[in-house]
Amino acid sequence: MSYQKLVEETILGHKKIYGCEPSIISYAPGRIEVLGNHTDYNLGTTLSAAINMGICFAISKSKKNEINVNALDFNESVIFDPKDSKKINHINWANFIKGVFYYFYKLNVKTGGLNCSFSGSIPMGSGLSSSAALEVATCFAIQEYCKSSIDLKKIAEISQQAEQNFAGCNCGLLDQYSSIYGINSALIHSDFMTHEIKTVHISKKAIFLMINSNTTHELSESPYNERRKSCYQAVKELDKIFDKKINYLRDVPYKDFKKNKDQLQNLASRRAEHVVGEIERVKLGLNHIENNRLTDFGSLLFESHESSIKNFENSCKELDIIVDCAKDKGALGARLSGGGWGGSVVVLTTVDKVKKLSSEILENCKIKGLNPSISQIIPSTGAQILKGNK
Repeated sequence: MSYQKLVEETILGHKKIYGCEPSIISYAPGRIEVLGNHTDYNLGTTLSAAINMGICFAISKSKKNEINVNALDFNESVIFDPKDSKKINHINWANFIKGVFYYFYKLNVKTGGLNCSFSGSIPMGSGLSSSAALEVATCFAIQEYCKSSIDLKKIAEISQQAEQNFAGCNCGLLDQYSSIYGINSALIHSDFMTHEIKTVHISKKAIFLMINSNTTHELSESPYNERRKSCYQAVKELDKIFDKKINYLRDVPYKDFKKNKDQLQNLASRRAEHVVGEIERVKLGLNHIENNRLTDFGSLLFESHESSIKNFENSCKELDIIVDCAKDKGALGARLSGGGWGGSVVVLTTVDKVKKLSSEILENCKIKGLNPSISQIIPSTGAQILKGNK
């Protein structure tokens, strides 16, 4: 669905349900994680991009003192009190929104009664972070409606808190930063220790494909939270080995980790090797991009996926088949994108090869029993207000 069509359908849907056009319309994109898997909550670094798919969120005033939200794509609705900290058990998407309203209320940003609606172009469960896009779009709409001035880093934290405490996924800030700070036709480099975000311009020849395995995932129900705990266990073990204080996996240089990894328990060693290795791959990737070495950059994506299989065990059969098919057909690089255990694969290729490669990957996947979908990803601008206070 095109961006313009998404906006038009959101406005029409809102008007049909509530009898008026929305006064506020926000938009937030999904993201691709290019390199830096599970590094954000370990205070590492990532390369990512906002994408040309997202969530459109609309608001109009209500005479009732409650928040009424309609999910236009699902024909579902919820009503809640923003002061209420209880989760909504029967409709999962509602918790991302309710959490955002709750944390705005805690900051004394009070909306009064609202009628809300949203629709999106991100396939749910695809690993493109539809949840963060929904949280960020909700934040931007509330901020505009209430004329508040909460800074963007805090907006990201509110979105993260909603996901952690209402939806149950103990996520980092990669998805929210990508959705907020995305840049048209460029990647962003996020440092989760310093919270510095930089624009990274990649060769115009580079094309990213997103191949949706159509194996959906729900991170709150996956081993995601367990992996986070295992990273912290690795930190405890590493802290006993090194002379300096180790607070996060980011504190351990890759070369030093390699020298000492055998002193860790096997599971902690493998989990840590994935994360510390990913931080190193991001560093190497920046150098390859700067020097226009796309082939070398792509090799890092393949290495990342191998580590996901061997060390972090957050891949699955379907993702592995897609990566293998992409490699067999000449892709420069491919890896799972996002938390894992389903979702999508990001593939790096070039403009001159994209059409042929796309068809060959799909054909090869079908031979192997999969039925994935494929789309070209355009690195895009981050979240914005489309219709606001005058």
